[in-house]
Amino acid sequence: MRILFNICHPAQVHLFKNLLWDLEKKGHKCKITAVEKEVSLNLLDAYGFEYEVVGSAKFTSFSKAMELIKIEYMLYKIARVFKPDILVGGVGNVHVSHLGKLIGKTSIVFDDTEHSKIEHLLMDPFATVICTPASYRISLGNKQIRYEGNHELAYLHPHYFTPDARVLNDLGIKENDTFIILRFVSWGAIHDVGHAGLTLEDKRNAVRELKKYGRILITSEKPLEKEFEMYRINLPPEKMHDLLYYATLLYGDSATMASECAVLGTHAIFCDYAGRGYTDEEEKRYGLVYNFYNENSMGKDSLVKALELLNNPNLKREGKQKRETLLAEKIDVTKFMADIIEKYGGL
Repeated sequence: MRILFNICHPAQVHLFKNLLWDLEKKGHKCKITAVEKEVSLNLLDAYGFEYEVVGSAKFTSFSKAMELIKIEYMLYKIARVFKPDILVGGVGNVHVSHLGKLIGKTSIVFDDTEHSKIEHLLMDPFATVICTPASYRISLGNKQIRYEGNHELAYLHPHYFTPDARVLNDLGIKENDTFIILRFVSWGAIHDVGHAGLTLEDKRNAVRELKKYGRILITSEKPLEKEFEMYRINLPPEKMHDLLYYATLLYGDSATMASECAVLGTHAIFCDYAGRGYTDEEEKRYGLVYNFYNENSMGKDSLVKALELLNNPNLKREGKQKRETLLAEKIDVTKFMADIIEKYGGL
């Protein structure tokens, strides 16, 4: 079977990497196309994947529309040569759904973001299958397949991930040290228009209060204010999950990283106007992520919760115990994805 993967976000490199290796071992021919966004190409290089760049992330509605046309034209040209049997994409992948309909091939999208309304409007009518976590808040009709898991389990399940403590040496940290990771996203997606997450004052308050408990490390998609540069992490992106495993707490506005922490047994504070079904579940069912959705008070309320957690001397141990419960109740997502692709690949 010939399978075309279109990767539009760094998280999708992680989502699909084990799947790609598994499919290739089974004798399937996989082709990767990539949209350049943040560290997506760096990750593909780090894992040794060959790929073709078909476009780059844009930040205005007009430029996004123009780039969409360019990307789909590039994908069409590649598909004419590669001749895929099936097309695969991640969250909101309009491109593979359109291309699949155009060339008469099956398209499968693995989505976990309910509030991406424009992407769903453009994608859902054309996609063949849309796979979502069971915790997904909305119904997408007959095309939707729900499963007991989330994207982060595809690469952070113990079947595929073993933490490497050497990352701590690189940063001068000991395994039992208290350190807090702050993560700030770019807010450049279509569904984020009109929203900005944590304010500068929220970030200042968080740094001032959290550093009383341990070392502060900041990772950010966008440029940081000068006052925060001393906390920025200079770490190869493929090592970030090792760091998250050993962290005491994550604080920020990244849904993906909050969920990664949950799967790793590290507590996370997630600040976002819309939230996600999977982070809701990780709070209500497992007590590993704490969600704050009120844009008027999220900075204050989330910081109160962060300080409460840091005052628990058993926080790390309790997090790892909660992780065991989560893992016992969830599936091997990479295996699920491989089964779905092989099932629908002949359509």
